[in-house]
Amino acid sequence: MPPLLLLLLLAAAPAPARAGDPYAYYDWEVSYVSAQPLGVKQKVIAINGQLPGPTLNVTTNWNVVVNVRNALDEPLLLTWNGVQQRKTAWQDGVLGTNCAVPAGWNWTYTFQVKDQVGSFFYFPSTPLHRAAGGYGAITINNREVIPIPFAFPDGDITLFIGDWYNSGHKELRRALDGGNPLGAPDGVLINGLGPYQYNQSVVPPGIVYERINVEPGKTYRFRVHNVGVSTSLNFRIQNHNLLLVETEGSYTSQQDYTNLDIHVGQSYSFLVTMDQNASTDYYVVASARFVDAAVVDKLTGVAILHYSNSQGPASGPLPDPPNDQYDTSFSINQARSIRWNVTASGARPNPQGSFHYGDITVTDLYLLQSRPPELIDGKLRATLNEISYIAPSTPLVLAQLFNVPGVYKLDFPNHPMNRLPKVDTSIINGTYKDFMEIVFQNNATTVQSYHLDGYAFFVVGMDYGLWTENSRGTYNKWDGVARSTVQVFPGAWTAILVFLDNAGIWNLRVQNLDTWYLGQEVYINVVNPEDNTSNLPDNAIFCGALSSLQKEQSHRFQYSEAAPVPLLWRRMVSLLVLLAGFALWPQ
Repeated sequence: MPPLLLLLLLAAAPAPARAGDPYAYYDWEVSYVSAQPLGVKQKVIAINGQLPGPTLNVTTNWNVVVNVRNALDEPLLLTWNGVQQRKTAWQDGVLGTNCAVPAGWNWTYTFQVKDQVGSFFYFPSTPLHRAAGGYGAITINNREVIPIPFAFPDGDITLFIGDWYNSGHKELRRALDGGNPLGAPDGVLINGLGPYQYNQSVVPPGIVYERINVEPGKTYRFRVHNVGVSTSLNFRIQNHNLLLVETEGSYTSQQDYTNLDIHVGQSYSFLVTMDQNASTDYYVVASARFVDAAVVDKLTGVAILHYSNSQGPASGPLPDPPNDQYDTSFSINQARSIRWNVTASGARPNPQGSFHYGDITVTDLYLLQSRPPELIDGKLRATLNEISYIAPSTPLVLAQLFNVPGVYKLDFPNHPMNRLPKVDTSIINGTYKDFMEIVFQNNATTVQSYHLDGYAFFVVGMDYGLWTENSRGTYNKWDGVARSTVQVFPGAWTAILVFLDNAGIWNLRVQNLDTWYLGQEVYINVVNPEDNTSNLPDNAIFCGALSSLQKEQSHRFQYSEAAPVPLLWRRMVSLLVLLAGFALWPQ
């Protein structure tokens, strides 16, 4: 090869990728776009102009590189709900681990979906941004060598359901800052769109709705995520059974449901067979649970399931919801029926049930009690064990790495203290590879969902009343499902077990956006004493007490550090053109 050609090839070639697991590259811009999902014009948060945003469609152990340009007018973080971020807490995208990305800046997330499969989603974790959108799907496929525990479906359909306000996220923040509850939402969206006009007295004309096109006789995997603000939703498809097969990365025992309650922040996937005669289209419904009867009709999202041989539009009443709108017993019994498929392989070839969580000795117990929001120093706040968390200006992980004093305290109480509530940055001091029992006691009046970053935990029990040590006698110690978001009913408790084998500082939060904003969260500190590596990313943003360090790196964030797919293709095409040109040169 001529020397000149070699130099040109080296100059044109992209930087070599690291050997091992594949990389998936994404290049996103997060911005406001104008929309009117419920007929009222408003600004929503879109990714590359889309709501929902692009899907991260990857396979177990792939490396994911997402370059994000923040085109909003305020700081932004994206978090990856259910992705465990093994040893990479820096990529978690919450205020305890990252400085928010300033308006007009780029930041590149780089993480591996290590030993995970299933249905997840991402969303903006910065205050109440999810109420304006910014969410999208994360689908982690099995490696080819690991079979899924059901016949491969004919198609894959993702649905985002969630309550929605016509007021923007800034107005919602102002309401809470002023000590006012958010009140009832204005509607329920499906994939960012309003309801089909199933009833002219309820749904105004001109609302754009979601239509799902299917083929008769085919079986589809429906991945359904509740990305709303605070409302539990009942999901159902007219005349079709929902065969539950997976939730948040765990394959479940396969059971048919006619409907399922999906609480805020939860994800499920079902197999649905198109086995009807298609005399009409069919309703796909997500309706509010446990709300006042006066607002149930408006809090009903409706999409259309359209067979290719459909003979007419959907008509008539919607499929029935559970009988009693206010009775949580149906929902709690339904939740108890969801079990782990202990014989199926997950991300690894060994069966899920080979991890005998019921045989492990619990080393620590945290009983976390919530109450209705209350005034603390004249401001409306929400608490766990009488502490309302306040995010420091210096993220916890940065403060720990650089030994910044006074940022947080490792003194979060392991039970309610029956004292006056306070605002504080107090976190849980976990022990690496301990087995922690966490009990959520809901003394508030609404259903709450709790999510733990960095882990999947085992849901071992839930019941009404106050938890006591005798409650352990009711625990499911064999096939309690492993997941990352669990519901806790009012006047009831839910117990989970978690193996603390992932070092980092991890967010434990309520998924209901209003009480999360008001401080109902805590972090769990887990330090591996045998590993002193910091894994501080090269593009770390510094803020708070460490903001002076940012001056040395500020030039790095005006452009992406990731190599997006279009750029790689352009380089490859240029390289081919060069090769073709040299092939025509006389030798």
